[in-house]
Amino acid sequence: MSVSGLPPYDDQNVFARILRGEIPCRKVHEDPHALAFHDINPQAPVHVLVIPKGRWVSAADFHANAPEAEVAGFWRAVGLVARQLGLEQGGYRILSNMGPDAGQEVPHFHVHIFGGRRLGRMIPPPAA
Repeated sequence: MSVSGLPPYDDQNVFARILRGEIPCRKVHEDPHALAFHDINPQAPVHVLVIPKGRWVSAADFHANAPEAEVAGFWRAVGLVARQLGLEQGGYRILSNMGPDAGQEVPHFHVHIFGGRRLGRMIPPPAA
């Protein structure tokens, strides 16, 4: 088990395969620490995924075990991508799902950057 309680890293997950060039992506940015690309099923006018290049299952795994330079480089890439996409003035949302209850679909830590329109509430209000 990883730090997050999720299964160990799977080298055959879709993001690992994208990093190895086995699956194409619409790249937005790449540097030694991160790869950013357009989501294939966008949920907003701008929907980009940013993934670290290391083998991290979740945010907990990444923050507990990645070298400091990789953590800093990854988050700098997230900020750079948001700027490059012109999202700073109107605003944007960064989202990372961790685990099945949160809806994490790919067992490789990643963040979604959403923007390009008013996004509304992050989580719907509780039912009355």
